[in-house]
Amino acid sequence: MKRVMLLFLAIGLLSCGTSKTVRVSKKVIKGDWTLSAISYNKTGNYNVTLLNDASKDCFEGSTWQFIPNNNTGVYAINKSSCPSGDRNFVFTIQEVNAETGLYDFLLKPTNEKSKSETNQGFRLKLAALSETDMQWQQTVSVDGNPFIITMNFTKILK
Repeated sequence: MKRVMLLFLAIGLLSCGTSKTVRVSKKVIKGDWTLSAISYNKTGNYNVTLLNDASKDCFEGSTWQFIPNNNTGVYAINKSSCPSGDRNFVFTIQEVNAETGLYDFLLKPTNEKSKSETNQGFRLKLAALSETDMQWQQTVSVDGNPFIITMNFTKILK
């Protein structure tokens, strides 16, 4: 009897797996991307460090690779005036509202073995995703007011 109950429990858990939106998004995000532009919703000169790593100028032009079958990836900053090199991360696409199709992108920097040294991650809104373009938005607080950072990616077609 216990085995039958465990079987039904396992089937129930598997049927509640990732939504169709998330599965499709993972297929689309797979591959190589360039972070082509970063903008802010307020005008002015801001000294922003993205992902606790580098400045906006360093991130623009960085290349990103997403491997959805194990939720890992690597981004590389290549500008000579910046701390260059590869950075590893794990990511999750999390559906926020099934009716609107809105979802979040959770990104956690890791080492090469997918282990986080700080256990710190970042929640970004996956605002747009197509076969060629992707947009993330991160809302932070500046002087108690919302400040939105928008990151636009372009897929590298092979």
